[in-house]
Amino acid sequence: MAVTAADKVVSGAVDVPAFVDRQPVGAFQIRVLVVCAAVLFIDGFDTQAIGYVAPAVAQEWKLARGSLGPVFSAGLFGLMIGALIFGPMADQIGRRRIILASTVVFGIGTLLTMFAPDTTWLIVLRVLTGLGLGGAMPNAVALTSEFSPHRRRATLVMTMFAGFSIGAALGGLLAAALIPAFGWRSVFLVGGLVPLLLVPFLLKTLPESIRFLAMAGDHDNEVADLLKKIAPGTSFAGNAKFVVPEPKLSGLPVAHLFAEGRGSVTILLWIVFFMSLLDLYLLSNWLPTVLNDLGVSVSAAAAIGAMLQVGGVVGTFTLGRFIDRFSFRALSLTYLVAAVAIAAIGSASHSIVLVTATIFASGFCIVGGQIASNALTATFYPTAVRSTGVGWALGIGRIGSIVGPLVGGAMLARDMGAQPLFAAAAVPALVAATAAFTLARRA
Repeated sequence: MAVTAADKVVSGAVDVPAFVDRQPVGAFQIRVLVVCAAVLFIDGFDTQAIGYVAPAVAQEWKLARGSLGPVFSAGLFGLMIGALIFGPMADQIGRRRIILASTVVFGIGTLLTMFAPDTTWLIVLRVLTGLGLGGAMPNAVALTSEFSPHRRRATLVMTMFAGFSIGAALGGLLAAALIPAFGWRSVFLVGGLVPLLLVPFLLKTLPESIRFLAMAGDHDNEVADLLKKIAPGTSFAGNAKFVVPEPKLSGLPVAHLFAEGRGSVTILLWIVFFMSLLDLYLLSNWLPTVLNDLGVSVSAAAAIGAMLQVGGVVGTFTLGRFIDRFSFRALSLTYLVAAVAIAAIGSASHSIVLVTATIFASGFCIVGGQIASNALTATFYPTAVRSTGVGWALGIGRIGSIVGPLVGGAMLARDMGAQPLFAAAAVPALVAATAAFTLARRA
């Protein structure tokens, strides 16, 4: 690559990842981050909405304690299928198209949920919504990663993903305000309209992955325009050719997750995601119900339960630099602290202040740890299978997120007390800590 210092004209072969890595984080990358965060903000709101409205739905429909477990798991089943299908698809047709289509799907699914007459329809509509939610998440992670310089990649991806936690936390606070005034259906009205209104904005502002375009070929003008936005004042000569020094992988994308020595790390990542998401969704779906059973009002239970996601937001912004510097070692310590905090929720249930603090600490570590896992996974896989790698890790994790609410429902149905319930919930976090520690030695 030749560069003329006077006017910053770049000619010859341009290594796109190396070019991006040399640039400071600028306004264009921040804009990409904010747009992807907006998608995940709505994704988080719509994913967690069912947990916040569950006590009100159960009261209106006179449902038995724990009977909404299949409804929770239905949405997470849709999330799993969406991540497993749309992750590899995005590696073939692009991140942007999948994010747009996914946003439309989960917006329509959430909007229709407000018309559900019974649990059967609630299950069907949560599966539909989950398909869109599952497709948007891995591609937002991959897209943000591919516009970020390597030295700041984990921090930027985690900052972007904080949009999910903020949306999930706002879901609880908004539910606490909307349900007493307008009923539980109003939560889904808001959650459905906002993503559909966001689509025209995404069409105008969301770029395609610069690495995807460079590897696809025949997109030199688009790649040059994106690089000029990343590095204002730079121009490219007519002979400039944009390359990504990674092989174009053929065949089944999932098979490449186990090729070239990636197999053991892939399995360990899947264990981390499975255990982390099992804990996250057990807590986020059942905390409002458990708190309501302890005598807290429905609206207050939703607000206190939202502290899980509020803690996650704080954890995400706090942990980013440590993850960039210490990688999986920091992740292992995060999950170890999560196990202690989750176990402490049951012991603190006699005090609103203490239980709020332990829920916040649990969210700080379990949500922050999950978002850090997303960022580290995106940095591990090559461009050709990055969405596949993130999508399948999230998809396998979604199996854990399906199991979590079912386990929680089963324990509640047996009238298990708060203390043994949360002690049991600490075990998956310990397993995630062990897997992350092993990753620190292998990745």
